[in-house]
Amino acid sequence: MISYKNPEEIEKMQAAGQLVAETHRMVRDTVEPGLSTLDLDVLIRDFVLERGGQLLFYRYKGFPANSCISINEEVVHGIPRERRKLKSGDIASVDIGVKLKGYCGDSAWTYKVGEVDEQAATLMAVGEESLSRGIAVCRPGGKISDIGRAIQTYVEGEGYHVVKKYVGHGVGVELHEDPQVPNYVDRSILLQDPDLREGLVIAIEPMVNLGTEDTEVLNDGWTVVTKDRGLSVHFEHTVAITAEGPKILTQCGPSEN
Repeated sequence: MISYKNPEEIEKMQAAGQLVAETHRMVRDTVEPGLSTLDLDVLIRDFVLERGGQLLFYRYKGFPANSCISINEEVVHGIPRERRKLKSGDIASVDIGVKLKGYCGDSAWTYKVGEVDEQAATLMAVGEESLSRGIAVCRPGGKISDIGRAIQTYVEGEGYHVVKKYVGHGVGVELHEDPQVPNYVDRSILLQDPDLREGLVIAIEPMVNLGTEDTEVLNDGWTVVTKDRGLSVHFEHTVAITAEGPKILTQCGPSEN
């Protein structure tokens, strides 16, 4: 069942979203070559806890860390590890979910580590722009499929591929609520295509691959990688649908990369 939030609830969700955004600002300023993904995860944990937040990913369905940190060919759900050191030229997707005073915020962003090559930089730009295009169509009177259509049309037009196995979702008092928010459109999606209504809050999160859209899960049971081991990026915001249009609740601010 889809839950629609009133203005007071959206205000509370924005407070949770801003804690996520502040955490991403810290990540943006901290990511550098030589830092282990586990050390970054600990910094994220401490930052959120010190501000009264709850980390939603820790032990979610058994996930062993506070955040998901996915490097290069890793699409989503990368497990932070001490032995995994960031290197110049890497791209690191960091996914953070927080609950604050009973409401959730969820956002992911892909960061450059040191200097990256043109191929990686262009892929990141396409991924970020695809998120912006998905958000732009979030207006009352539309359909969930409008989001996927905007993302898929842009990404494929640029010569890249949208991951179809993993999708966005509703957000509220729980991290994952109805409806699902695919980053593409097909016949099955159009058959069950919820309305975009005022008060709907969703996480929009395109995952964009350099090569094939196909993915597989590593032996750790969590880390999703591209089947061809090509680069992947992940960008996500929590967005409220209002009468005035989309309101980004996890906006980090200028120069998010």
